[in-house]
Amino acid sequence: MNRKQLLSLYGLKWNPFASDLPSEALLVTPKIEHFCLRVEQLVQDGGFALVTGETGTGKSVALRLLSDRLGRLRDVAVGVLVRPQSGVADFYRELGELFSVPLSPHNRWCGYKVLREKWRTHIEAHLLRPVLLVDEAQEMEATVLSELRLLSSAHFDSTCLLTIVLGGDGRLLEKFRQEALLPLGSRIRTRLTLEPASREELVALLRHGLDKAGNPTLMTSELMDTLVEHCAGNYRVLMTMA
Repeated sequence: MNRKQLLSLYGLKWNPFASDLPSEALLVTPKIEHFCLRVEQLVQDGGFALVTGETGTGKSVALRLLSDRLGRLRDVAVGVLVRPQSGVADFYRELGELFSVPLSPHNRWCGYKVLREKWRTHIEAHLLRPVLLVDEAQEMEATVLSELRLLSSAHFDSTCLLTIVLGGDGRLLEKFRQEALLPLGSRIRTRLTLEPASREELVALLRHGLDKAGNPTLMTSELMDTLVEHCAGNYRVLMTMA
C-alpha cells in the first residue's frame, strides 16, 4: 500500500504528524499572531526581532508561519538564511544570492556597498524594508552577527535598511551578553519567547492538526491525553510520538 492509499484509508489529506505540514495545518496561537503583527509593523521601519525558546517549543514553526505571512504582503522581499554557521565571506555570498546581488566574497567592502544600495533602492520604491529570517541563529559567529548589525545600519545608526528576525535557543541569548554583541542585543525591538506548552495547548494542537488533515476523530480523547502526558510540553516530541 502506497502513501496516498494509506492516507485515504484513514480519511486524511496529509500526514498530520509530518514535519512538512502545509501552512494551513499549523496552529497560530494568540502569542504568535501578536508577534507576526508586530513584525509586519517593523517592516515599515526596519530593525531586529527575536524568537527564543528551548528545543521543541516551536521556534521554527513560528518562523515558518511568519515567513508565509510576510511572503503574502505586497512588495515585501523575504530572504531566509539557510547556513547560519557560515563565516563572513560565505555569509556575504548567501546574502547576495538571497537578494539577487552578484557579490565577490573576497571584496567585502564592495559587497557591503552593493547590498546596501540594493536595499535603499527597494525602500525608496516601496517604503518597506526587505526581511531576513535566520533560524538556529545561535550557530552564527559573533563576527557575522556584528557584521549584520553594521551592514543594516545607516545615517549614524538612525536608520535600519533591513528587518532581521533571529530565531534561536538560550545560547543565542548568551551570545548577546558578549561585549562585542551588546550593541546588537540592545537593538531588539520585538520579542517572542516560547515556553513548553501546557496540556490544553497540546490537546488543541492535536485537534487542530487532525481537523485540518480531514479526520478530527482519528484519535480518541484518551489517546490524546496519553500522548500529551508523556511529551513534557515538548511540541517536537509530541509529533514524534504521534
